Amino acid sequence: MADLTESLALTARPRTTGAVKSDQWRRRIGVLEWVGLHAVGLGLAIVFVLPFVFLLLTSVMSSDQALTTDLWPRTWHWENYAQVFRTEGFVTWWKNSLMYAGLGTALTIVSSTPVAYALAKMRFTGRNAALMLVISMMMLPPQVVIVPMYLLWAKQFHLTGTLWPIIIPLAFGDAYSIFLLRQFLLTIPREYIDAAKVDGCGEWRTLLSVVVPMIKPALVAVALFQFFYCWNDYFGPQIYASENPAAWTLSYGLQSFKGAHHVNWNLTMAATLLVMAPVIVIFLLAQRAFIRGVTLTGVKG
Repeated sequence: MADLTESLALTARPRTTGAVKSDQWRRRIGVLEWVGLHAVGLGLAIVFVLPFVFLLLTSVMSSDQALTTDLWPRTWHWENYAQVFRTEGFVTWWKNSLMYAGLGTALTIVSSTPVAYALAKMRFTGRNAALMLVISMMMLPPQVVIVPMYLLWAKQFHLTGTLWPIIIPLAFGDAYSIFLLRQFLLTIPREYIDAAKVDGCGEWRTLLSVVVPMIKPALVAVALFQFFYCWNDYFGPQIYASENPAAWTLSYGLQSFKGAHHVNWNLTMAATLLVMAPVIVIFLLAQRAFIRGVTLTGVKG
């Protein structure tokens, strides 16, 4: 019995040592796999972050240092941002951009959702033709119709010099937003809508009470797309509001700011970061819902 116990103890020691070495090896392999899988992602992340770091460092330099090859500020001048805000018209451009982006996004969501719901879930004559019309509108560049549209807003409605010519059309839907929402709505089972109608809900109540809560990720994605488009839009304000500085947006006013401060690169960089900041903050706050909405739209054709 003693010999048996001793032999078992001798055979157990190598196995325990081997198991420990195996666990250590597996951990090392896991670390190497993690590094291999994420090395490319980390490298790309650094490449994308470096321009923002350059903008930030240049924005807090003095005017003399910003024109040199120095990459690190000798002294930090955070007052550059306050000086940008004190620039005549900058606060007005900020307010105009918020109005254009906020109101335009709200109008797009309100007007595009019912159209997408009708194209995805309602059966009517000409539905496919209406869908093809929406898709064709996505392929039509805005520059093609800019001359007749400008004449319409200038001669008929006398709204040039304001942002209303680019805000009002969003109340009638946006082709890209309609298409994205329709693709998402196609993934919702028909049984939910049928059950709501059995309970006595009409089309509007079904849309507002049943469908809209289920498509929140898609609505967030569409809202972000539209907000970013309106915030960064340069073509529309240039065409319709260029004659009135009080109606300029940040995207258009930044060009004027750059022309006035073309030798003060620190102020130009500070103004650029102030223009980019709302977009970055909003995306970071809503990135999960945005990625989910973009991933789920287009699952079903």
